[in-house]
Parts: sequence; C-alpha cells; structure tokens
Amino acid sequence: MTRARLRDLGIVVGSLPPGKWNAITDVPGVRVGHATLIRDEPTVVRTGVTAIWPRGPEIWRDYAYAAYHSFNGYGEMTGVVWLDEQGLLGAPIAITNTHCVGVVRDAICAYAVRERIDTAFHLPVVAETYDGRLSDAESFPVTRELAFAALDAAASGPVAEGNVGGGTGMMCHQFKGGIGSASRLATTKAGVFTVGALVQANYGARELLRVDGVPVGREIGPDVVPLPAGPSGADGGSIIVVIATDAPLLPIQCRRLARRATTGLAWVGGIGANGSGDIFLAFSTGNHVPHDLPVTEARSLAPEQMTPLFQAAAEATEEAILNALTAAETMVGYRGFTAHALPLDRLQEVMKRYRPASGTKRG
Repeated sequence: MTRARLRDLGIVVGSLPPGKWNAITDVPGVRVGHATLIRDEPTVVRTGVTAIWPRGPEIWRDYAYAAYHSFNGYGEMTGVVWLDEQGLLGAPIAITNTHCVGVVRDAICAYAVRERIDTAFHLPVVAETYDGRLSDAESFPVTRELAFAALDAAASGPVAEGNVGGGTGMMCHQFKGGIGSASRLATTKAGVFTVGALVQANYGARELLRVDGVPVGREIGPDVVPLPAGPSGADGGSIIVVIATDAPLLPIQCRRLARRATTGLAWVGGIGANGSGDIFLAFSTGNHVPHDLPVTEARSLAPEQMTPLFQAAAEATEEAILNALTAAETMVGYRGFTAHALPLDRLQEVMKRYRPASGTKRG
C-alpha cells in the first residue's frame, strides 16, 4: 500500500482544525528543508539533516523568542545555555544524527559567514537522535555541504516526511520512523493563532504505540510485523520536537508551550525511557526583536488565553509522530538491520475495529 499521511487514511486525531498544509510551515514565515544521504559504499549510510528556519533568512537579524524543555535528557541540543540566558533564537535550527551534531552546528556558523551575516557570534540550536542501527554512524557521513544543502532547500508549503533528512535512519515504536509534521489552529480571545510541530521520531516500544487511544502496537505485534533484530531502541532512541507559533509569546510562555509536547508524545505511547533523549523546543514569531536596536517592544498573550495553544501543541505533536510512522517506508541498513514500516492496511483495519465510526474523536 502506498505510504500516506494519517488523515489520508481516514484517521483523525484530536479536535482542533489543522492549517492548510497540516505542517509546521503553516506558521507564516517558517521554512523546512531536508538533505538525505543514502548509500551502500564504501559503507552503509542512511542519514541526513533537517533544517527549520523560524522566519527565513530574516532570523539572523530579527530574532524570535524561544525556549526548550527536556522531558528526558539522554540527548543533545546545542545552544540551550544561551537560549536559557537570553530566550532568543537568531539562527536556523537543525536536526541530524547523534555523531554529527558538531559538524552541523559548525556548518550553520559557516553558513552565516558565507551569507556575510554581521552579528558578532553564533550559537545555533542543533539537535539529534541516534541512527546507528540503520547507518554506520562511526563513518561520520554528514558534511558541511550536506548541512548547507538542507539549509538551502528550506521552503514553505508541504513538508516531506518519513525517511528524509535527519529522520532517514530513525525508528519509532520499533517500526520505521523519521520526520513528521502537523499543525493546529487555536482560537483565543485575541484571535486565531497557528501552532505547528515537526518531530524527528526515533523512540519507543512496540506494545506502547497508540493511535487515538487504540492499542495499535499490541494489535500489530511481532507475530504480524517482526521486531528489529538485536538492540532496537525500545528503551532508548529519542525524539526531538520543534513547535512554532505566530502567537505573541515571551520566552517563559514558549517554555510552557514546549512542555505540552510531552502530552502529545504520551498520547502516542512515549514514556520518556531512561535511555531516551526527549527534548522539545518552542519558538514564537509573534514578536520581532531586531538585534541592533537598543530597545524593543514585545507583546504577550494573556496567561488565561494559553490553554488553546497548549491543546494545539499537544495535538500537533501527536499527529506529527503518527505522520512520521505512516510516511516512513521499510528500510534495510547497516549490517542488514531492517526497520519495517507500519502496515497501513492493518492500521486501518485495527482502527475500524475499535472505532467503527470513521474519524471518531477522542472522548
């Protein structure tokens, strides 16, 4: 069966409406690009880089408020000490594999030099999940040029999902995983705001996987789809979640929003295993902070109006993970390791059995 997004399968999770693309790029100005590296010689490589521009190249000089949350910290996200200190993003964000975080971090700095960005220094945010079961991570395959390609490829519109970019060699709930994205429209008394999520999903045990509360992982068990041989990441792996919104938020509000990715992760079956790096970042494009002005003005959504955004972030994270699963294709990688795709026909059959009325919302 051809791979598809969750909603294309007739499965709807959550209750808030999605944006036009049902992707993080529904937030105006946000762009996403991927660079994917798949080869078998001289060694097997299944890896890549995913880049997110919070507001296009303007981000170098027009900063965005941001914050992060570590649900379980067995992972890496560079630049977070400065993010804690200042609460500002001044560069694109990238996600790649564990062994190549430094290369991609340095590449963003070099990219700024190439573009003749005149700020004094750069401390970019780069995050990772481990792809060493499907890819020869110790060959250090990611290069500056690959990172540049992801940055240059960034665009608005639909986001490629599954086996692309940083998600190329990833698994999720012991199926093939990778990149996924989704969005929601949140209605507040201040207006309607967009909240989008992009995930690099590489975590979780099969039996914990749920779709709209349905125990899909138990229904599609090892007797139906074999578990990966050897260590498979059930107690490790990791997930990176990036949440974007056009609501006017301050850094402390961005941190509150980032925490809500935990709810979406939990709905799918993530528990924050001891060996998992579950790190979430949220940024807001609703304020502008030019780097060269001595005084800037900021707006903030009233605290009591945050709840719709919290729900939107949780729902977008949930659906982004499921889109990563439904988009990803079976992959054979390093030393013959195989990550099987979630079978979409079986998923539909299970969902219909538990939810006879198509599109039933969670109660």
